[in-house]
Parts: sequence; C-alpha cells; structure tokens
Amino acid sequence: MRKDVERLILQARRDVENARKNIGIRAYEVAAFLSHQGVEKYLKGAWVQKRRARPPATHYLRELGQGLRAPKRILAHLVYLNPDYTVARYPDAANGVPYELYDEATARAKVKAAEEVARWVESLIRS
Repeated sequence: MRKDVERLILQARRDVENARKNIGIRAYEVAAFLSHQGVEKYLKGAWVQKRRARPPATHYLRELGQGLRAPKRILAHLVYLNPDYTVARYPDAANGVPYELYDEATARAKVKAAEEVARWVESLIRS
C-alpha cells in the first residue's frame, strides 16, 4: 500500500473510533461529523489505491462512492452521512444549533453507517 493511502486509512480509522467515543460524552454532533470525515478519508484513500489518481477535491461522499463503484447499500450510507459535513457544525446549515439536532440514537446510526462503509473500503483496498 502506498504511504499516502496508508496515512489516509490510518486517520480514517481514528476518526471513526473517535466518532464512537464522542457518543460516550454526549457530543453527538461531533460523532456525526467525525463519521463523515472518517468515511471521506476512507473513500479518498481507496480512490488513490484503486484508481491510481488523486481523488476529486470534494466533500461529496456520493460522488466519491460512485467513482469507486460502491454498491447501492454503501451509496445509501454515503447519502445519509453527507449532510453532516456542514449540518453538524454550522447553525446556518442546520437552521438551528447543531448540538440540539443530534441525539444518541442518531449518533449511533451515523457511526454504524461509517463502520459499514469502513468495512467495505477495507475489503476493497485489499482486493
């Protein structure tokens, strides 16, 4: 594995791990944001590994997933996680206070979706 890919994957794993940990301190919006970030890094690492090219300069997870020919179930997770790049951080994007919009159940669902994408990417980069 290329060093740049390895670094992206290592940080992606850490982001998803930290997303999970933030549920324990009730930082649910942070868990959602880190789920998005981890998935984005996973996808960009896979892009470099499989396509041998720089990934697009985007935070749009669906675009990255489509470029990697992700299956429908993975694309559904990407669409679900995509808004959290902004909604989890910015009141104007959330039309409210982000931390008030996320609860434990939502955060757990976001982390679960990120973990499923992570498993798919990990198998993709090994193939």
